[in-house]
Parts: sequence; C-alpha cells; structure tokens
Amino acid sequence: MNLFLFTATLVAGAIGATIHGRTCGSVAAVVNKTTCNGIEYQYEELAGYGYVISDAVDKFGDTLGGLGSSIHLERGAWKKLDNGSYSGVLWSLPDRGWNTQGTLNFNPRVQKFNIVFTPEPDASVDTPSGPNLYFGYLDTILFSGPDGTPCTGLDADPSGHLSYTGFPDLPAATYTGDGFGGDGPGGKRIPVDAEGLYVNDDSSFWVSDEYGPYIYLFGPDGKMLSAIRPNDAIVPVRNDATSFSANSPPIYVDNGEGDDVDPADPDSGRDNNHGFEGLTVSEDGKSLWVLLQAAAVQEGGLEKQTERYTRFLKYDITNRLAPVYVGEWVVPLPLYNDPTAKKSKNPKVAAQSEILALENGQFLVLSRDSDAGHGLESSLSVYRQIDVFDISGATDIMAEGDYDCVGCNIAKSKSGELKKKITPATYCSFLDFNVNAQLNRFGIHNGGDQDQYLLNEKWESLGLVPVNPDAPNGEFYIFSLSDNDFITQNGYMDGGKFPYADSTGYNLDSQALVFKVRISA
Repeated sequence: MNLFLFTATLVAGAIGATIHGRTCGSVAAVVNKTTCNGIEYQYEELAGYGYVISDAVDKFGDTLGGLGSSIHLERGAWKKLDNGSYSGVLWSLPDRGWNTQGTLNFNPRVQKFNIVFTPEPDASVDTPSGPNLYFGYLDTILFSGPDGTPCTGLDADPSGHLSYTGFPDLPAATYTGDGFGGDGPGGKRIPVDAEGLYVNDDSSFWVSDEYGPYIYLFGPDGKMLSAIRPNDAIVPVRNDATSFSANSPPIYVDNGEGDDVDPADPDSGRDNNHGFEGLTVSEDGKSLWVLLQAAAVQEGGLEKQTERYTRFLKYDITNRLAPVYVGEWVVPLPLYNDPTAKKSKNPKVAAQSEILALENGQFLVLSRDSDAGHGLESSLSVYRQIDVFDISGATDIMAEGDYDCVGCNIAKSKSGELKKKITPATYCSFLDFNVNAQLNRFGIHNGGDQDQYLLNEKWESLGLVPVNPDAPNGEFYIFSLSDNDFITQNGYMDGGKFPYADSTGYNLDSQALVFKVRISA
C-alpha cells in the first residue's frame, strides 16, 4: 500500500478531515520580529494546526498521550510534494504515562509518526482553515535498561540505586505487584520521566529525564547504551544523601496521595519535576546540551518568583558511549505577571520546556506560564513563547570552578539573585503562541470558552525544518506539540489491561502547531 495514501486515509478517518491540495503563497505581513546579538528573527505566520485524538492507542494498546514532551523531525525524511504539501517523519516522546492521580509502572517509550502538512496561507479569521497537519502512526519503541529489564514511569526511591558495569549509579524504583495496583511479583526498574529527545542518524537516540536528572542513550531497539550523571550541584540531595525521588507516589498507594519522601523537596539539586526539560544536539552530532527547567533548589528553585537562573550544560558526545562534560552557563528565564495571583506573588518565572540548537550558534527556548489552558480553571495563558538565547558573552561557570559541588550555588537561595561575577546568557523575546489573530485563522484560541479548540496548557516541544528542503534560504517551519498528560475518559495503560478515566472529566487531544519563521544569516 502506498504510504502517503495510507497515512492520509488513516488520519482522515481518525479525525474527520481530508488533505487539501494547495501550494504555498506569499506572506502578507510579519507578526513579530526580534534581533538577538545581531541575528534577526521574524515570525511570519501561524502556518498549521493538527491533533491526535485523546483516546488513540499505540501498537501495545496503550493511550497515545503525552506526545509533546519532546519531538524530533527527521531532516532526511522531510520532503516537499508536487502538490505543495510536505511529508516527513516525526518522533514523539511521552513522559511517564498517565500520572495526574499518581504514578504508574508505565514503560517509557518513543512514538513514531508519518506526518503530512499542507500550508494554508490564505486562511483568515473570517475564513479559517481546518486542521492541515495530519499524523499517521508508524511505530513504538519501549525503553529498557542495560540488562533488558523494562524501564518505568514510577517515581524513584528516596534512597538507593541500581548498578551496571560501565554506568554511573542509576535511580531505582521499587514496586509491588504489577506496579498498577494488581497482582504480580514486584521488582525494581530504572525510572525515567522523559522530557528531551534527539534521534541520531543510526536511529539510536538521546533522552533527558527529570528524575535523575540524567541523560540516557538508547539503541534503536530501546535498550540503554550509556548514561550521563550531571555534576553534584544538580543531582538531588536529601538528608546528606543522593535522593532521586520527585515526591510522586504511585496511584496504588492511597490513590497517589501517600507519603513518598521526607522532606518533600530536596535540600539541593534539581527540584521535584524540574529536571532536564530541554535537550538538543548540534548539527554535526558532536555536542549535546541540556537545560534545567528552572533554578536548582539552592539557587531559588523552590519558589516561582525566584527560580529564574537555571543551568545550561554542554557535553562532547563525539564518542557517544563516553560523553565528556565540557561547559556550563547560566540562562535567565523570562518573567511574567500572573493575572490570577496576588500582587505579592508577581512577577513569576516562566519555566522552560524545550530547547533547540541553531546552526548560527544560538538556541531556541520554549518558556511558558502554567495552570492556564484547556481543562483548567483559567483558560487564558499570558506567557507561552519561543524565545532565543545566546551564550557567546556568558560566563562558563564550569571553567570558573566552585559551582559544581553539592549545595554550591550560582544565585542566592532565598532571593534567587544571581552572583555578581557571573554573566548570564543573552535572552531575547520572540514568538508568542497566544496571538489570537493568528490562532483564529485555524479556528483555535487562547482564553475564552473551555472547548476542544482552546489551546492546551503544556507546550513542551520544538522541531525545525526548512520551508524549501532542496535549497534552504533562511525560512523554516517550527513544529510544536502539546503534552496532554494522557488526559482522556477512555484511556488504557499496561498493554491495554489497565483502563482509566481522568478525574477531570476532560478529553484533551494532543494538539500541534506549525509556525513559519525567517532567520537571518
């Protein structure tokens, strides 16, 4: 069967849409532009919208949720078709499975899709386009440890670790029964709360996680090949000992409300659920960077008002099985005023959810507010942006020394104020997701009614491909998918044996947006 026709038929049947055959047109105006250290960025238009329905399942019978925790677009597969549409291959990284009511023994994985995208440049608020980005499911790869034991989405134990030859001490998660509340032998597995993804040319792939926070290399079959443990200032510590727990109890203990660890927050290192949210790799595949979601605990990381200064690490991965730590910088996250919060609780820090290395040496970063979007009390997001940062003039704190030990800090723990001798990266505001004049061109919106067209809260992924694949000219499409937290009323885990309905009562589709941008040479 022709793959293109199969994909079109599959997706059209799933979401009630057909592929439109239009060619690209010219852009009438620029939505926004910014210059960052001499390089100009233009947001030309919102070019696309699509979604995967909330109760779709993968080949193992599990809900296809959380797709926007990270994505990777295969450059070599990105093609422009004769009718003006594009086709490509998109890898999607869910995080730790459905966990809004407690963690589960979900086997972390990557999902693989064929995508078809048909630009609709003439879409307007008065005559909006329907979805023009379509997903055809291809495959699922499950993660396993060095010995082949499946990994898990369950929270890490408060203490202890797993040991494998050639690996640093790895986090461990001990579970009873089958890890879903049913009968079983119990056991220990490596917990992975996956948040960052990069796929190598040989189909091995890098994944950053929040529990460690560690960086893992998996083979094409999903088996763990190597692991990076970051410096001691980032690894979480409680009671003077390494403690990987994120205070996320399993659903089968008091419905996820049980005591998991004491104290709840680490004394130093990454805060709970604030690990390596962003991961990216250079074009030549030799350098890997990771960015903490927000400041470490000892650097103001316990409060939304003070968690601004976060750590950005670089590794030489020329030898993927023996990565070398080579640099570290500080990125100042943006601030915003939360209209639902008291004046004393503003401004807040917009924590970051993804990064993407550019050929020009700068980085895209997706920073956003929280608790606003489809399925939440507030429907209006006030900060949800793709911004840019540049480290060319920033202090390499690894080279400076004295910042990578347990409890060592780059900023004051109470105020979050950056130490004066450290120069942070240059941070430049750029592309705002929330411009309704663009969203409405595809029938979607920020703020207003709680309906299926309202943007989801969590946008956590970035992928970049050229508008002209045969002769790139500085115009690109940026893809971003939302993380829907597996929220559905018709969900399945554990190979389809564990049905669930999220307590919110909502069905959140995995939404996707495509932005057209231009980046100067």
